[in-house]
Amino acid sequence: MIKITKYVLYDIVRNRFVILYTVFLLITSFTLFSLDSDPGKATLSLLNIILMVVPLVSIIFTTIHFFNSYEFIELMVAQPINRRVIFMSEFFAVTIALSLAYLVGIGLPVMLLNASTSSFFLLLAGLLLTWVFISLAFSASVSTRDKAKGIGIALLFWIYFSLIYDGFLLYIIYAFSDYPLEKVTLALIALNPVDLARIIILLKLDISALMGYTGAFYKSFLEVVRELSFHFRSC
Repeated sequence: MIKITKYVLYDIVRNRFVILYTVFLLITSFTLFSLDSDPGKATLSLLNIILMVVPLVSIIFTTIHFFNSYEFIELMVAQPINRRVIFMSEFFAVTIALSLAYLVGIGLPVMLLNASTSSFFLLLAGLLLTWVFISLAFSASVSTRDKAKGIGIALLFWIYFSLIYDGFLLYIIYAFSDYPLEKVTLALIALNPVDLARIIILLKLDISALMGYTGAFYKSFLEVVRELSFHFRSC
């Protein structure tokens, strides 16, 4: 599996799309931090870009790469190699390539210009989003042999989690506003990786008060979890 992963990774790293993606993130990060003297505001602006661009690029590139690699995959399947090894090699190669692009494009300027706890969680949230949407893209790709249909399904994942889900959540909050919805909202937000990444960064930037009851509830919930973990460690 390591040999196949190295070969696929070498092929992806030379891809112009990955290089342009890295350069775009690098220029955007340096530009935002140079335009705003407040690192917190620059981090927040960068977060808004990451929440839209990183999932979209991850899901589109992974889907296109998978369908473009069909001949290579068929060649490997004809060999005495387990199919799981082939697909896992493809998955790890794409994951490593896009993760490295993200770490270079976002991690390098963030660590140089604003090395802080919020920056660390910004990098972590972006990496987790990359991995989640790569997994969704592979799920959409293996469900059909039609390239256009596979890309359409992958884009529906991105549209649902980035746009539609928030509208659905707001409708529930509005429709049942007479009931205590803090715990329900907490559970529903936990089902959306994009919202989870946003909340984690906003909490680390200490602006959870701007998020209303949900942000306050999340902050109190995480404080309770932190206290319990500290208690168990001391025991």
